[in-house]
Amino acid sequence: MKAIVVGSGAGGATTARELQSNGFDVTILEAGPPFKPFTRRLSWTEPLRRLGLMGGESNFKYLFPAMKMERSSPELILVRGVATGGSTILSCGNLVRADRGLKEIGLDLTSEYEDLENEIKPEIIPQENWRPVTQEMYKSAEDLGLNPQPTPKAVDVSRCSYCGLCELGCSRGARWDSRKFLYEAVRNGATLKTNSPVEKVILEGGRVSGVITRSKDKKTKIKGDVVVLAAGGIGTAQILKNSGLRAEDKLWADIVLTLGGTLKGARQLEEPPMAWYTKHKDYILSPYPDILSHYFHKPWRKVSIHDRVGLMVKLADTEKGAVYADGKIDKPLTEHDKERLPVAIAQAQEVMEGAGVSGPFVEGVHNGGHLGGTVPLGKSDVAEMKPSWLPDDLWVADLSLAPRSQGLPTILLTAAMALRVARKILETTDNMRE
Repeated sequence: MKAIVVGSGAGGATTARELQSNGFDVTILEAGPPFKPFTRRLSWTEPLRRLGLMGGESNFKYLFPAMKMERSSPELILVRGVATGGSTILSCGNLVRADRGLKEIGLDLTSEYEDLENEIKPEIIPQENWRPVTQEMYKSAEDLGLNPQPTPKAVDVSRCSYCGLCELGCSRGARWDSRKFLYEAVRNGATLKTNSPVEKVILEGGRVSGVITRSKDKKTKIKGDVVVLAAGGIGTAQILKNSGLRAEDKLWADIVLTLGGTLKGARQLEEPPMAWYTKHKDYILSPYPDILSHYFHKPWRKVSIHDRVGLMVKLADTEKGAVYADGKIDKPLTEHDKERLPVAIAQAQEVMEGAGVSGPFVEGVHNGGHLGGTVPLGKSDVAEMKPSWLPDDLWVADLSLAPRSQGLPTILLTAAMALRVARKILETTDNMRE
C-alpha cells in the first residue's frame, strides 16, 4: 500500500518510519527545504541589535530561513520550523511526558512513551556543567519549595559544545531531531520530497485518494491509499479547510514569556537552554536566554547577551484560535491567559532575585511554538485515533490531535501520538486485507 505523509517533524517522521518498516510504500512531502543548522557566530549582530537595526522579528528569516515567525495578534508571535525535521530542528531537545487533557478522554500513551524513551535515551545535563547562575537559580527554586528537576534531553552530552544555540539547529549532531527517524525511513526505501507544500487532499467518493502539491505556479497530483497529515496545528488545519473539510477553532500554542534580568558575566548562553524546570498546575519555569527577545524586543537592547539572564514561563494557554484556508491565523492572548501570566512572572522574579540576579526586570516577547488543538480527539475518537468526521483513509498525526495546551515541552507527546496513529493505520489496513 502507498502512504503519503505530509510533514517531516516529530509526527510525520515517526509515522513515516513506522509505516515504511511495516511494508508501506511511503512518500514524505515537506513544505520547506533541506535543513541546514546555523553555524555563524551571533556576536557580529550585536552592534546592529543595540542600535535597533535588526528590525522586527520577521527579519530573522534572513539569518535563519528555517524559522518561520508570524504575528497571530498584536501581542503574540507564533514560531514554526519549515524544513526537514519540522519544528524539532528548532527545539531545546527536551523530552518530557506531557499528557494534560489526555486522561479526560481516555488516552494513555505510556507504551509509546516507553518505546520512544528506550530508543532515544534522554539524558540530563550534568549540574557541574551548568553555568553558575543556572545553579544558583536552581537552588533558589529549591529554597522556595518549587521542586526543580533537571530536564531530560535528547542530547548526547559527550558531543555537546555548550554553544547554547540549540534552537538554531545543532551543527555537531549532539541533539536529536526527527531527521534521525526521517532519514532512516528514506534509507529503507521511503521517498522524501522537499519544497513540496501540500495545498489540499483529493476527495473521491467520500474517501481520500491523494494530495495536490503546489510549487510556485505548478500543481501536482500525488496518489496514495492512505494520507497522513502531520503539518502541525496550523499546516494541517490549513490543508483541511482548503479541502473543504473541518478544523476546529481551538488552536493553542503554549505561550512563552521570558523574564529578563541582569548579572554581570552570567554568560547564560554558554549552556543548553532549559537545563531544569519547575512544574506547576498550568505552567513551568525554566532558565532560558530567549534569543528572540534579545534581538528583536526593544526593552532588552541595553543589556549585553553576556550579562542577560532569562527565566522562562511556559504557560498552558486557552484553546482558542483560528486557522483559515488562506493561511491567516487569529490567535490572541485571552483574558484568562493575561490573568495567569503575571502570577508566574512574579514567581520567576522571586527565583531570580534569590539567585542574585538584579533588575531592571523586563518581560520579553510573548511567543508560542507548540501549535496544536485544531483536530482534537474526543472520548469517542480515541479507540480509532482519528476524529470520526475525517474521511476514510485520511489521518492526522501531530499536535492537532491534542485537545489541551500542555505548558510543557511537546516533542515526546507529538511522537507518541504519531506512533499510536501509525500503529492504528497498520491495524486497520491489516483488517482490510483479511
